[in-house]
Amino acid sequence: MSDTSETRRYGLSQLDHLESEAIFIIRELVAENERPALLFSGGKDSVVMLNLAVRAFAPSRIPFPVVHIDTGHNFDEVIDFRDRVVEELGVQLIVGSVQQAIDEGFVREHPSGSRNRIQTPVLLRTAEQHGLTALFGGARRDEEKARAKERVFSFRDEFGQWDPKNQRPELWSLYNGRIHPGESIRCFPLSNWTELDIWQYIAREKIELPDIYYAREREVFVRNGMYFTINQHCRPKDDEEVFVESVRYRTVGDATLTAAVPSKASTPEEVVEEVAATRITERGATRGDDRISEAAMEDRKKEGYF
Repeated sequence: MSDTSETRRYGLSQLDHLESEAIFIIRELVAENERPALLFSGGKDSVVMLNLAVRAFAPSRIPFPVVHIDTGHNFDEVIDFRDRVVEELGVQLIVGSVQQAIDEGFVREHPSGSRNRIQTPVLLRTAEQHGLTALFGGARRDEEKARAKERVFSFRDEFGQWDPKNQRPELWSLYNGRIHPGESIRCFPLSNWTELDIWQYIAREKIELPDIYYAREREVFVRNGMYFTINQHCRPKDDEEVFVESVRYRTVGDATLTAAVPSKASTPEEVVEEVAATRITERGATRGDDRISEAAMEDRKKEGYF
């Protein structure tokens, strides 16, 4: 057998390559930055990020806290899962409460009831209060156009804002994490992953997720062409018919704006098959906040959104 054949035989798989790259990026930022933290909501991408961080520093504990900007409009299953995972890993959890910020008059809730936009000032205040100089996020380039053009190490100025026309080059996987006092870095180790990669990794590594990601019979109603499940934060209007449908969530966000999709996939392997056949992104299919305008995500990121 030739040397070339041996090299191919023992080469890394696609998932192994992505895992290795993400772990390298996580270690690189921790080595360069004084006080990083990981944004952890209990959603599938942040769960994968947390698992990669565990692998990056094993057998030691994760050397940074996790942060959740709590809108108060969360799915109960996801919050319960978040608290349990954090307790099991013995990681410090920092919670920035949007409800508390509203009560203090720091931010004002939109008349529609959506709290996505006011997450940004709460995130920036939380980072400042705890002296956080870098934040890991689980964003991927396949999710949305603004995220597709953002660097892995995303520089933010002293106001936490992102300038898409002033990004640092990242040739040959060389990342520049230098910052001045008041500035910060947002780091996205999953940039090159796709939704399919995420689910294949979850299936391969047997990573636990909140049950909301799997198909179950749930009470739903249709609004703006999307399936919303009934919960304490999202109720049907008088003219919206309630019925039972087998649905699951592709992404988890504000419960007032995040919709489910019809599905029969109740295991990671079945979700992999389903995602492989879909032709619309998870945010495009289920996130009402991204339908406000073509540039909704980019506008929020310029303001400091993660």
